[in-house]
Amino acid sequence: MVELKVGDRAPNFTLMDEKGQPRSLKDYLGKKVVVLYFYPKDFTSGCTVEAQSFRDDYGLYEGKGSAVIGVSLDTKESHAKFSQKHNLQFPLLSDSGKEVAKAYGVLGMGGITTKRVTFVINKGGYISRIFTKVDVKKHSAECLKAVTEA
Repeated sequence: MVELKVGDRAPNFTLMDEKGQPRSLKDYLGKKVVVLYFYPKDFTSGCTVEAQSFRDDYGLYEGKGSAVIGVSLDTKESHAKFSQKHNLQFPLLSDSGKEVAKAYGVLGMGGITTKRVTFVINKGGYISRIFTKVDVKKHSAECLKAVTEA
């Protein structure tokens, strides 16, 4: 399993979002700091709280010229329902093939979910912060601070 660290170039990817549109990391490079958060599963309690926290702070991320992107192994159809139910303004990407989870070293035990890990990626495409211990209620605030420092 890959182990990325601060200062490494973030692996590029292209995945489908909840609307069936392709999203690539390279589309954000040079333009925005990216908060790329991996989460285990749509509609679970911790993942719901985490997504709602990013949703509630979304305007602050936009104000800082940054983007939030969620990734799990769920299907784009599951993401569409989850996003709609919780009025999420940011994309949720489906990594059902597990390629991106493997590239970022976040595939969970047994390979059925991802670990809850967040990468803050600066405009140059390098990892400026990695969160492996996540308190879902406070995580968005931590990420906002990291975006400012990226």
